[in-house]
Amino acid sequence: MTETARLAPPSLDVPLLLTDEQTELRAVLRSFLADSSPESVVRRHMDTVDGLDLGTWKGLSADLGVCGLAVPEELGGSGGSFGDVAVVTEELGRTLSCVPWLSNVVLAQSLLLGLTGHPLADECLATVAEGRARATVAFAEQGRPWSPMGVAITAERSATGWRLSGAKGYVVDGHTADLVLVLARTGAGLTAFVVESDAPGLNRVPVPTMDLTRKQARLEFADVPAQVLGEEGGAEEAFVRMLDLAAIAIAQECVGGAQFVLDSAVDYAKTRYQFGRAIGSFQAIKHKCADMLLAVESAKSAAYYARGVVSSGADAGIPLAAALAKSACQDAYLNCASENIQVHGGIGFTWEHSAHLYFKRAQANSLMFGSSRYHRARLGDLLGI
Repeated sequence: MTETARLAPPSLDVPLLLTDEQTELRAVLRSFLADSSPESVVRRHMDTVDGLDLGTWKGLSADLGVCGLAVPEELGGSGGSFGDVAVVTEELGRTLSCVPWLSNVVLAQSLLLGLTGHPLADECLATVAEGRARATVAFAEQGRPWSPMGVAITAERSATGWRLSGAKGYVVDGHTADLVLVLARTGAGLTAFVVESDAPGLNRVPVPTMDLTRKQARLEFADVPAQVLGEEGGAEEAFVRMLDLAAIAIAQECVGGAQFVLDSAVDYAKTRYQFGRAIGSFQAIKHKCADMLLAVESAKSAAYYARGVVSSGADAGIPLAAALAKSACQDAYLNCASENIQVHGGIGFTWEHSAHLYFKRAQANSLMFGSSRYHRARLGDLLGI
């Protein structure tokens, strides 16, 4: 990388603390999710093919109205910021609720916000922001990178409109979404399309996942009718931004999950007695809990900085912030989820205990939207080192 291609040092002039409104939002969400989506409800829905808790989703979208937080008011949203979305994402990371937040709000809305100004894109954005439909984004392809370079599926224009043929994998909630936003190539370049869930030629196949609380699907397109979102060949910038925002959202989710497993480990260490004393009094357990606390607080610093960069409008700093947050937070979550099992001992390995649910989410998050190795290499490239 040349000197001119290097990024300037990251700015520290970004909001790191929650606003009063965001603090209130977090409190309301925590109370709502404790009632609507306890572990028993999560387990019930994760054992279904759809994996959807529509009751909790209705509460989030219709009752609390949080599904359009970052969408402008004129397009059916609340006119808030990505920071508001990050608050919800962190709380959902604490509960592992089986709701289409990542697919519908983080992915679909982020892509559509980058395509605003086009009538169909605006219409789709209003539809998902108001909770009238659930959307997802199909971009990943088997054996190819999760980046613009990895999009190989092509779209052809026919006498009756655009047609898609090919396959997409790892589509979050791909078998249950009402609208599928597809990244494909045309003669003009990378283009975004929208496909109805019941479109002829579309085959949606649920696939096994390690994390049962977040379902994925393989989508097969056989001459499927589609409509262009935005300008033909003009989707790359919106797609790249969506990937960065998704990485930051996953980092926020990792923080929520890591804080939960830390709290779980500490609570257990206080109440589990061995040899006549609480196991938390043993030095080995103290060290584990202290290391987990350090990991969680460090992860919060990275995630909250990235959230602040997006909220402040400092778009030039988003790629660097995303790489930093994703690499730091996913490693912290995975380490804490593993140590939580160790602190719980034998019970932590059982199917009945929640520890394995968080460990599996941490494992899945460590690969989604790029591994820590990928993001550290990307961080080095962005800094020119």
